[in-house]
Amino acid sequence: MREGARSAITISVLGLLLVAAALWGWSAATDPLPAKVDTPICVDRTVEAGTKVFAQDVTVSVYNAGIREGLAGRTMQLLTDDGFAEGNSGNVSARVDVVQIWTLEPQNPAVRLVASRLGPDVEIERRDGPGVGVAVVVGDGFRDLVDGRRSVAAQDDATICSPPVG
Repeated sequence: MREGARSAITISVLGLLLVAAALWGWSAATDPLPAKVDTPICVDRTVEAGTKVFAQDVTVSVYNAGIREGLAGRTMQLLTDDGFAEGNSGNVSARVDVVQIWTLEPQNPAVRLVASRLGPDVEIERRDGPGVGVAVVVGDGFRDLVDGRRSVAAQDDATICSPPVG
């Protein structure tokens, strides 16, 4: 084969490769970006009877039921400093004197653990709580956490809202 023909074939093949690469690059550049996957705040986890539940296993949501601004945020910070996972926070229209936990499962080990840190004035109100995890509702009379239990053993099989692993 003559040298000129070989050069023409080589340039043609390289040109085709350049066009194929340009088409692939354009296709990749114009594809939509992958959607952001929202990680849940907590996931339900089954705890067998006798299993100890620790603060890092429990997600807590805190709501302000008083007129003191920032009370829910300050209380959430105290709880996360104690090792609990952060859930939701905000205000509720109900009025609470000191502190309540709103739950349909008062004997849940997560509820008992959080209650031990809220002091002797904590009331457990049997009602559905807003947000995820253990719903703590603080009023103007709430001041600070107390040295509560480090862990609570589940008396029966229970489901707790724990931070996602990973």
